[in-house]
Formats: sequence, structure tokens, C-alpha cells
Amino acid sequence: MKQPQESNLKRKLTNRHIQFIAIGGAVGTGLFLGTGSTISVAGPAVILGYLIAGLSIFLIMRQLGEMETEEPMTGSFSYFAYKYWGKFPGFLSGWNYWIQYVLVGIAELTAVAAYVQYWFPTLATWKTALFFFMLINAINLTAVKAYAEIEFWFSIIKVTAICAMILVGGYILIVNTSLVDGATIRNLWMAASVGENTGNPVLSGFFAHGIVGLLAAIPMITFAFGGLELIGITAAETADPQKTIPKAINQVVFRVLILYISSITVLLSLYHWSNLQTIESPFVMIFDKIGFKHAAWVLNFVILSAALSVYNSCIYSNSRTLYGLALQNNAPQIFSKTTKKGIPAAAQMLSGILTFLVVPLNYFLPNWVDAFQAIISFVVVCILINWGLITMSHMKFKKQKNLENHKTLFPSPFYPYTNYIVFAFILLILIIMAILQGMIKQAIAVPIWILIVYVFYKVSTIKTTK
Repeated sequence: MKQPQESNLKRKLTNRHIQFIAIGGAVGTGLFLGTGSTISVAGPAVILGYLIAGLSIFLIMRQLGEMETEEPMTGSFSYFAYKYWGKFPGFLSGWNYWIQYVLVGIAELTAVAAYVQYWFPTLATWKTALFFFMLINAINLTAVKAYAEIEFWFSIIKVTAICAMILVGGYILIVNTSLVDGATIRNLWMAASVGENTGNPVLSGFFAHGIVGLLAAIPMITFAFGGLELIGITAAETADPQKTIPKAINQVVFRVLILYISSITVLLSLYHWSNLQTIESPFVMIFDKIGFKHAAWVLNFVILSAALSVYNSCIYSNSRTLYGLALQNNAPQIFSKTTKKGIPAAAQMLSGILTFLVVPLNYFLPNWVDAFQAIISFVVVCILINWGLITMSHMKFKKQKNLENHKTLFPSPFYPYTNYIVFAFILLILIIMAILQGMIKQAIAVPIWILIVYVFYKVSTIKTTK
């Protein structure tokens, strides 16, 4: 097998950078907007759903981290699938992850345009999408550290807002419950004491909709954790990866998990889950109820920065993934070229051309909500394929290292049993999607998408051999 080429990317990223890159990719609209729908499906049991999904992604990250610590290469999981599994798995892994973040980028820019309409309701969404598309791409073409710094500050805004909500909510629940009518930790298992559902026994209990409700929320929760794999993408540009990557992985997953579970627990204690609106951000509702001056303005700014942060991560991920594919000879060699500053400009430009579709999409579809939800639902498909490829590549990697009697620096715990747990989790999500009426198309899309990529792989193989 022809080995991948060496990377020309610069090792400029520190532990601080890569942690906030991962947080930037994982803490976004999935938390600020998506929690409303997951809560309506599962009730308070959604907290357990986030814990289950979070522990599963931690196992995946440890598997990826073991490989990255040994070989901090460009292309990350695509590189490992290519080297330890085969040409097609590497091809599928890279292109699947690339298209995943093209779709996420389109969705996030669409959301950004909608948020800006809060201040400028007559401003066309396509104009806003175009402006931020050009701005964030221009920043990313300057230097990798410029990207990392802007992502750091975007993430600081998000994390600060979440922590502020947790602290204020905790103060209300412990010290001054009179600030919010009906605020109590008992909201997690009792019927509502205020609102239109007051005393309704049907809407009480931690498992308000039973185990079925909890399981039905898991696919939507999955989207919220997509993005933590960005740590793997940063490996080729990380200073001292053998030290930085293990530290970042162990810290970032639990930090995101704590942010998610703590914020949702406080949220559901302040307001009974049956009183929340699925189409609104629960965080906006909290600040409005508490009565902070200009709360809606502040929250809209935070959510806007969250969406821009995720798009910023999309640009970085897409350019580096395509760059890695070119090094593996799975993409045209023009995408393996970098600028003097180590930026894979050609790879970023192709990714940008496809993401630019957000402009005509918003021009011809003024109802941005439908487009946003449709795109995000298929992102989940790409996430599941990516996770499956990572854990299988890790098993191949471990088998090879064991044959060589090589002791890795950052071993994944309880191999291979944790790999089997990850496979079981992915299979569970696919079964749930196949059963749920609203997600059958997405479940069917998994084998269809793999088949489409395989056809492209065979075509590219024929062209290469000629």
C-alpha cells in the first residue's frame, strides 16, 4: 500500500487551543437550540440521555487519542482507516467527514442569518450568510493561530454564558426561589406546580415518557456531541502532541459533559419541562423569566457567536480533512499544497465553494427553519458513520501494535470491550432511527451514502490506474 505523504502543516496549537477548538465544535446550536426538542421527547430523563451519549463519545475519543498520540498525522481518523484498515475505509472516512462539516457549515450560517434578523428583521438572510461566510473564511486564510485564537474567544463567550446560567440558576434554587415561580429541584420528578400543566400526573416523573422517550431522544442528542473529534484533526498542528493530546482529551470530554448536564439540570429545575417550548431556546426563556435587562439581546448575541464558532470549526475541519485526503492520494494533489504560513488554501477554497450554497439556499428558501432541520438530520448519519470508522480503525491499529509488541503511550481503557460498547451504541441509534417515523429516511440513508461513496471510490481508482 502506498503510504501517505508527510504533512507541511505548522505545529502552532497548544492545549488551550485544541481544547477550545473541540468545545467550539461541540457546544453550539445542539445545546442552545436543540435541547427544547430533546426535552419534549424524553422529559427530565434527557439528563440520563446526555450522560449515556457523553460516556460513549468519551470511549471513542480515547480510542482516537491512543492512535493520535502515537502518530499525530494529518487527516486523523481518515489516515488511520487508510493505513490500518484499507484504501476504501480511508476514502470513506475522509470524504464522509468532509461532507459532514460542509452540511454543518451551511446549517450554522443559516442559523446565523436568522439570529441577525432579531436586530434587523428586514435584512435578507442570504446577505447575512454571505457576509459572515466571507469574514470567517478570510480570517482562516491568514494563519492557523488566527483561527485558534478566534475559536478560543468564541468558546469563551459560550462557556461563560452557560456557567453564568448555572450559577444564577443555582443561586435561585438554593437561596432565593421566590425569584422564579415554581423553581425547585422537585421539578425533575414531580408534576408542574405552575403553568397550564399544573398537577397533571401524566407529565410527572423522571421518566415522563418512559424508556421509549429516553431512547427516542438519543439520536438528537448525538448531534450535540458531534464536533469533539476535532481534537483528532488538530493533531498535525499541535505542539508536543504526545503530551498535549492525552491531556486535552481527558479534560475536554468531561468539561463538555459537565456543561451539558449541569445546565440542563438547572434548566429543568427552574422551570418544569412541560412548560418549555420546543421551537424556542430554553436558555432564552430562562433569562427572560429571571428578568435580566436586555436578556434577549445578550442571549441572541451568545447564540450567534455559538453558531459562528461552529462554522469556524467547520472551515478548519474541512480544509484539513481534504488536505489529508490529498496526502493519501484520495483527492487531487492540488489540495495537498499549503501557503508559506502552512494554510491548505486550495482545500479551504473547495470547501468554501460548496458551503457557499448557503447563499442561494437562503435566497430561494426564506423559511430557514425547514432547511436547517433537514440538513442537521442528515449530519447525524455522517456522525454515526464516522464514529463507527474510528472504533473499527482503532481495533485494527491495536491488533497491529500488539503483533509488534508495542506499548502505546495513551492506551484506550478495556480494549476491545469498549470498542464493542461503542458498536452497540451506534447500532442502538440506527435501530431507533429505523423505528421512529420521522427518522426512517435518515436510517436508510446510511447504506445508500456508503454505496455512493464506494462508487466514487471505484471511479477514482479506475482513473488512477489508467
